[in-house]
Amino acid sequence: MDHADLLDQTLNNEIPAADLGDHIHEILRLLGEDPAREGLLKTPERVAKSLSYLTQGYNVDAKAILESAVFEEDYSEMILVRDIDVFSLCEHHLLPFIGKAHVAYIAQNHIVGLSKIPRVVDAFARRLQVQERLTVQIRDAIDEVLQPLGTAVVIEATHLCMSMRGVEKQNALTATSAMSGTFLSEATTRAEFLQLINAK
Repeated sequence: MDHADLLDQTLNNEIPAADLGDHIHEILRLLGEDPAREGLLKTPERVAKSLSYLTQGYNVDAKAILESAVFEEDYSEMILVRDIDVFSLCEHHLLPFIGKAHVAYIAQNHIVGLSKIPRVVDAFARRLQVQERLTVQIRDAIDEVLQPLGTAVVIEATHLCMSMRGVEKQNALTATSAMSGTFLSEATTRAEFLQLINAK
């Protein structure tokens, strides 16, 4: 099995935690550490469990989450869930990016249980990601399942790959957006959304 196949299996949580721990043990050794010293004895196991948790989104069907709580309702206004915590791993350096997601849709005879929207955010965030793709995936899942008049997603995040390494800009914030339907075609709807997510 080559390294690419091994990585694919790891990301899909098909490798048992013990096997993943063996690889972490070897990484520690290659970094110049002594995996046998007291402070590191359980580190491979801990890291394996942590990575499995942080990438559990590969085993979650985001659309099924939405489909489990769709209700008919005569409502055609904006529904916004703001300030959803986002924790994800940058796929380029395996370092975290952390921030907030704001998700809105204009209902068209169907609404979804409010708790399902943060769950959808988590389903996509708990994978190796880039912020741009994450933003679009959330929008597309809502569009496909609810078929609303429009969907809007904004994510604002700090990337540790920028803060801890590279340009080392600790206060840099990355904002991405993905919109559809009336959020694209109607400036007033888009402006209302942006005003709501910026309200303190």
